Amino acid sequence: MIFESGATVLMQKALLRRRLGISIFVLLALGLLVAASNRFFWHQQLYYAAKQSWGGASHPPGLWLPGFVPDVVAKPIDGVLEDLSGITYDWDHDRMLVITNGGFMQIAAIDRAGNVLERYPLEGFDDTEGLAYMGNGRVVVSEEGDQRLTFIQVPEKSATIRRTDQPFITVGINLSTHNKGFEGVTYDPVGDRLFAIKERDPRQIFEIQGVTKSLNGNLAINLIDRTDWVNRSVFGHDLADAYYDPNTGHLIVLSEESKLLIELDKEGRFVSSRSLLEGVKDFFAPKVHPEGVAMDPQGRLYVVAEPNVFYSFKPKP
Repeated sequence: MIFESGATVLMQKALLRRRLGISIFVLLALGLLVAASNRFFWHQQLYYAAKQSWGGASHPPGLWLPGFVPDVVAKPIDGVLEDLSGITYDWDHDRMLVITNGGFMQIAAIDRAGNVLERYPLEGFDDTEGLAYMGNGRVVVSEEGDQRLTFIQVPEKSATIRRTDQPFITVGINLSTHNKGFEGVTYDPVGDRLFAIKERDPRQIFEIQGVTKSLNGNLAINLIDRTDWVNRSVFGHDLADAYYDPNTGHLIVLSEESKLLIELDKEGRFVSSRSLLEGVKDFFAPKVHPEGVAMDPQGRLYVVAEPNVFYSFKPKP
């Protein structure tokens, strides 16, 4: 009896140790899952993915991001060595413009396949993160640290662009001491509006009206804080860039940390989303950071990522 009781005690202790080990493993797994969900917003992505799927063939009017499939994947841009951070479409020359923010800062003109056409070294700029084409050779460049938007003229041929004496706007609201300022910028050519994108702490979108009118001599700036759009509809951990679509009036917002694109309507309401992890295995790599987004008139979607890779997505036939 004494022997049987001792054996029973040993078995119970072993069983308790096993249960404790399983409990610790489950807790660790849940902790990792919660941490990943907080970064990638998987819980909300699953909710909206299910909602989009249940919609069947019908969906809200707009660009409908689930309908885009990868076309050009992870193409390096020759001569852009590091920190590719923004992209925009130049409709006057039917080309794309990209910008870098590390080491040798530059704007490069590329074709839609990612081949370099022209180069414009940048002199005197600081931490250039995004750019947007405004027409007639004018481009706005976002600089993160002091949340400055600088307006420049891009030469017809490769040449150095100097920051000195260029007109600019600085939005000194919620300035970050940890490099979390203006990550991107996009332009509405119909409404003459800029949307400046603040990365986080807090995540914000600022709408700046009357920009071209003011640059042409008739000062008429109106600044609107669209943070309520972000809080209501953007379930990305950060904001890296945005693209304004003049055909629909919708905004595509890019989250670098969550590897996610989100479409908002004219009132900042959620329309659709697309995970960049879907169908593009490169985005799973820790060193690939999607930083810029744009579209062309044919409806093709472009994303650039650090260190120096180029992606395009086309609508499903």
